Amino acid sequence: MKRRVGFLLWAWGAAAIGLLWVAPAALAAPAAAPRTVCTITVNSEDEKEVFRRYLPEPGHRFVELVERGRPDWLASACQRRVSCDVLIISAHYDGDNAFFPDRLELNESLTVTELERASCSGSCPSVFADLKEVYLFGCNTLNAEPQGGASAEVVRALVREGLSPKEAQRQLRALSGSYGESSRDRMRQIFNDVPAIYGFSSTAPIGPIAGSALQRHFRAAGVRDVGSGRPSGRLLAAFSSYGLTVAAGTGERGALAAARADMCQFADERLSTATKLAFVHELLQRHVGEARLHLDRIQRLMATLDEQVRRQPAVAQALEELGRDALARARVLDYARATEPSVRVRLLALAQDVGWLSPAEHRDELAAMLRELHGRSTLGMSEVNLACTLNRDRRLDGAVGQGAAPAGAADDVPHAALRACLGNAADRARTLQALLSPDESTMHVAQAYLRHRPITDAAELRALADAIARMQPGPGQARALESLARLYVSDREVLQGLMRLFASTPSTAVQTAIAGVLIRADRRELPRADLITLLTSERRAAPDGADDIIDALIRTLRSP
Repeated sequence: MKRRVGFLLWAWGAAAIGLLWVAPAALAAPAAAPRTVCTITVNSEDEKEVFRRYLPEPGHRFVELVERGRPDWLASACQRRVSCDVLIISAHYDGDNAFFPDRLELNESLTVTELERASCSGSCPSVFADLKEVYLFGCNTLNAEPQGGASAEVVRALVREGLSPKEAQRQLRALSGSYGESSRDRMRQIFNDVPAIYGFSSTAPIGPIAGSALQRHFRAAGVRDVGSGRPSGRLLAAFSSYGLTVAAGTGERGALAAARADMCQFADERLSTATKLAFVHELLQRHVGEARLHLDRIQRLMATLDEQVRRQPAVAQALEELGRDALARARVLDYARATEPSVRVRLLALAQDVGWLSPAEHRDELAAMLRELHGRSTLGMSEVNLACTLNRDRRLDGAVGQGAAPAGAADDVPHAALRACLGNAADRARTLQALLSPDESTMHVAQAYLRHRPITDAAELRALADAIARMQPGPGQARALESLARLYVSDREVLQGLMRLFASTPSTAVQTAIAGVLIRADRRELPRADLITLLTSERRAAPDGADDIIDALIRTLRSP
């Protein structure tokens, strides 16, 4: 009996010891899956490498989404169903629609439009779905200020409608609360479910500096906050001198949820073109200010409508319904006629695209706008650039009559240049003569005109070159020569005249300007050896012996 009891006690003890050994393995939690840190390295790798150094395997897995040489790398990541816990974007940001590199050898880029498409479309459910944090290493990525001028335009429109400026501002704040123009709002809409989005409210540090700041932060504070989705006060403090800030995505509710819904009407690839056009129609039936805030997206959509797409039955029906909407037409055209010229041009183009204006009516609207511009007392380079750009195909020639500006407006070079853009030969001669002007602002207007309407007639080019050669040596003559450099001169007579001027002028600035013309010119008509001899024997001493464009021209001539 004692043996049996002893055996039972022994067996029970052995079992208990076994349980003690088995229990830790049985009760241990399964190993946590590694966090996936996705990187979009368009520019500097400094930030990515610091994260990689302090977030090692096996707890973290790094995936670079950019595939060098493949333009559709973001779509490729979507197709591979990459799922990111953390996203790091290293790139310069233009404050509007493009992340870009600063090195010429890097061709990759990323647009906000692509991010919107990936965020809204069912074709890419994985990349952004599980994000806890986003790091945007680019200037103004979380700038809360409106990046466009639409807000001011909307206020002016509301005042024209009879509201007081104070009430107009109040309505604008309500409108902007739902349709923010800022980079911060756009990023919040794209990363709508992300609890922590880091970015810069103004100028961001360059890659090496950002990398050093990150390294100091991780050494001091560790990495326990990374990927947690909780804003890190210590990280913000580490970048406090650079304006690092943090925001949360819009979520399913809140002021910007409606804005995201509207944004996705344009970006979602699952929606047909006809469905998107129907939404544009709905948008144009609201206050025009709302459509103005979406004008870039509307124009990108309209740009996809080639003739084949327009012939699709559903698209044709949507365009026909939009074209018949007389009330929306009237509202948009009234708004366009009262807003600034650059936006007016875009809205008039939209009106033609949707069938509200025939080609002849569109031309008449542009001509009326140019006449209004011409009637202003003060014009500058922007108005001249606009007039020449609009009349690139010469269909607006004669839109403004010949002669002096209307009463009350000065008949100066900018007015003449605008008329020259619209085909007036006498005003062209007057504008080209302004290239010789001692007034720098007047000369810049003439240069702006010349970029759009270069000299192609040999007699006209020779007359201008002779007039420049007769000018007094100095800064004015050098500036006039810089205008010639933009023409890529190939006329032998003009080039030989420049060689003579190089030999005779006492001005280093003028010689440098002549070298600027010659380095861009077609020099096949000039003996290379004679030109090298002239440049080396007749050049004036450069200040402090600086290596300048004359040296660059000599090196170019001596190269095989």
